[in-house]
Amino acid sequence: MFRKGMLATAALAACVLANTAHAQVNTGDTSQKKIALSNSFAGNAWRQSMLKSWDAVSQQAVADKKIAAAPAFTTAENQVTEQAQQLQNLILQGYSAIVIDAVSPTALNGTIKKACAAGVVVVSFDGIVDEPCAYRVNFDFKGWAEQGVEYLAERLNGKGNILEVRGVAGISVDNLMHEGVLDGLKKHPGMKLVGSVNGDWTQSVAQKAVAGILPTLPQVDGVATEGEMSFGIAQAFKAANRPAPPMIIGSTYPELQWWNEQTKSGYHSRSLSNPPGAVTFAFWVAQQVLAGKKLPKDITINVPLLAISQQELPAKLAATPPGGIADVTYTLPQTVALLDRK
Repeated sequence: MFRKGMLATAALAACVLANTAHAQVNTGDTSQKKIALSNSFAGNAWRQSMLKSWDAVSQQAVADKKIAAAPAFTTAENQVTEQAQQLQNLILQGYSAIVIDAVSPTALNGTIKKACAAGVVVVSFDGIVDEPCAYRVNFDFKGWAEQGVEYLAERLNGKGNILEVRGVAGISVDNLMHEGVLDGLKKHPGMKLVGSVNGDWTQSVAQKAVAGILPTLPQVDGVATEGEMSFGIAQAFKAANRPAPPMIIGSTYPELQWWNEQTKSGYHSRSLSNPPGAVTFAFWVAQQVLAGKKLPKDITINVPLLAISQQELPAKLAATPPGGIADVTYTLPQTVALLDRK
């Protein structure tokens, strides 16, 4: 399943690039429209790279007079009440569209409903919401986690103790990936979940959480992860004098660098991650809806995940800036090509 998932991801990405010439880009005038990004936190490299991608694409769109403005706003405390107030302010400030990476899939629904009632286009991305009036730009998080378990099953011949390192509790991404881990393990009864901790998608938090639980665990044969935590996880195992077990590697520079070093001693792995630059896809979705493109309200757009094989690792590492993250961004034609596939 893991290999098939990687091939499907690569094939879809290639198909999108091949079909951009046929994308039906709406050309309605959005030059006076303002689009805001509401981001629930920026405490890791993924979110910081996401913000950089947003700035690069949105500023170019302003320069090209496709929109009037597209600032990003990030809450300080990653709290529902704070992001709800932020959304209220954006509505009052007259933004035509809001792209939101939400702190909760449900708790902001009331505020989002008010935004829709005021004529604001709301596009939820990454941390999606289930309010029906919002568009959802998502990754197949559940499938991603299932593929990770399938990879562990291949490496472990279907038997072994598994530690799960989850993301931020309560966010839709974490809930979906946890479901994927559990569903994946059901297919392999010889693999046992022996522990679960929250690493908050941050290397330092993951390292501390894993270091705290390891002394209570038997041998750990594999780790089910949620991206951008594998370096911290590996450091916790090293400090406990345990070998780093098989796991899906994230796509940040420290993770790719660590993985590259481990290959010298025979360590094999894969990387599968949600590219932060896909926020640019959400940006273009908002712009196209404002331009008059008709999309069903209940649409969920699954953006391809970023897969890196062991063979591709050296080139991907060389292309990733220190402190950064391997990434892809979307142009307007590429975005519309994916939309038109629905």
